Amino acid sequence: MRKMSGLERVLTALKCKEPDRVPHFERVAKRVIEGILPGASYEDLVEYLDLDGIRFIDRTHSWSYEVVDEARRVKRDQWGGLVRYTTEDNPIPFEPAIRSEKDLDNYVLPDPDEEWRYEYLKQVVKRFKGERAIVVGVTDIFALGRENFLGDVGYFRAMVKNPDLIDRVNELLLSYQLRYIKNCIELGADVLWINGDWAMTEKPMVSRQFAQRFLTPPLQKLVEYAHSWGVPCIKHTDGNIWPIYDLILDTGVDGLHPIDPMAGMDIGEAKAKFGDRVCLCGNVSCAFSLVSGTEEEVRQETKEVIRKAGRGGGLICMSSNSIHSGVKPANYLAMVKAIREFGQYPLALD
Repeated sequence: MRKMSGLERVLTALKCKEPDRVPHFERVAKRVIEGILPGASYEDLVEYLDLDGIRFIDRTHSWSYEVVDEARRVKRDQWGGLVRYTTEDNPIPFEPAIRSEKDLDNYVLPDPDEEWRYEYLKQVVKRFKGERAIVVGVTDIFALGRENFLGDVGYFRAMVKNPDLIDRVNELLLSYQLRYIKNCIELGADVLWINGDWAMTEKPMVSRQFAQRFLTPPLQKLVEYAHSWGVPCIKHTDGNIWPIYDLILDTGVDGLHPIDPMAGMDIGEAKAKFGDRVCLCGNVSCAFSLVSGTEEEVRQETKEVIRKAGRGGGLICMSSNSIHSGVKPANYLAMVKAIREFGQYPLALD
């Protein structure tokens, strides 16, 4: 088989076919980058490690923030809620934008067409377009609604007591995200990464009935819109999604991340159940082996992920969430090397 570009590998895997080798890309924390390539940027690391894609998220590169309390590292995000920065690269929401339905009556969305939102994407396109998959993050409507807009309590309560409010919020946020997607695709995005958890370690956050009523319709609209432009979508959700995985797949997503091992999601079982319908993206543990394991343990776990889920294609080998600041730099390098060692097609791991 001829050698493919990173972009070709990712797109082939997302079609559940075999590329020349199992593709890989990750979002990597600054601390890990510094441990591998001191003084380098994320973009430099992508090139240095020859990753098959570059992934970034909307809230880091396209949302606006206003400083509220510099000492406490608190800012107001573009939706109107408060977030707090920690040691990780992304802030944690703690006060929602909307406190009551009356607030929604006069609410004005941020403008998704402001050019500054796309400056980073333009830089990435200029550097990597056609060579590596440009994977643009889009926050899931459910995650955006409950984390930044209504807050967890307000959102879950309204699901039961005021479903019309959820419909209003979903439509409002969907209008922004669809416009954002359009702009990203026109500028050169190759893949959309729809980020936002639907489950906890034990079970989904809401019942199957509520998932069908409130969660899947907005996701399906995002996916169908991207597909109308010929752009595939990967859905990220941590947690145990066994009770609702079919609902997620029915929205038409092309990839599913991360098949969470912490929640009892075995990637071999996922491959057997639905690996012919969706590309599996995962799932070397970033809670255990990548954090506290040896390099050899990481190597063996990576090999096992490829053995279980790589046959026939449809696998992007990744961590079980991200290469966060707690990951050992040497362990991430061991994972990348193992993917190259064991991920050549045709696979010979049995």
